[in-house]
Amino acid sequence: MSFLWLIPLTVAVDQASKLIVRYSMSLYQSDPVLGDFFRLTYIHNAGAAFSLNLGSPFLHTAVSIIALGVLVYLYRTLTEDERLLRFALCLVLGGAVGNIIDRLYLGAVVDFFDFGFGDLRWPIFNFADSFVTVGVIFLAFGYSRRDEPEPNKEQDLGASSPEEEIARG
Repeated sequence: MSFLWLIPLTVAVDQASKLIVRYSMSLYQSDPVLGDFFRLTYIHNAGAAFSLNLGSPFLHTAVSIIALGVLVYLYRTLTEDERLLRFALCLVLGGAVGNIIDRLYLGAVVDFFDFGFGDLRWPIFNFADSFVTVGVIFLAFGYSRRDEPEPNKEQDLGASSPEEEIARG
């Protein structure tokens, strides 16, 4: 089963939400949704996920595009029956593409989900970050439960049974 349809769906959800935020809020505007615990706070994030800073915006974009290539390669190496891993990679790919579009178009990523209590707040994030995070969790789970390859029978050619050892003397 192919989950490739998830990529345009996640990109559409991410980009539509960012468009709504960009045209309905002012930069740095913060509106409570569930009191102080959950707010919509519009920011531009020039750093990496959760506002981590790895250097220049160009470096962030280049690293993101290289990572995208690695993810496509990983997807292509999966077998059809590795559905959880395919699903997870499509979530990560969709989220990565959503944030790359922002970087190329705006030079920064639009973030707006703001959770916390008072000054103790989680870094502001968006749908793309959520898709990547959930995808990575599924990847970790899927790879941890992946079947080990069967040992190569050719490696066992030199081994002999106890009976063979006795017969050889």
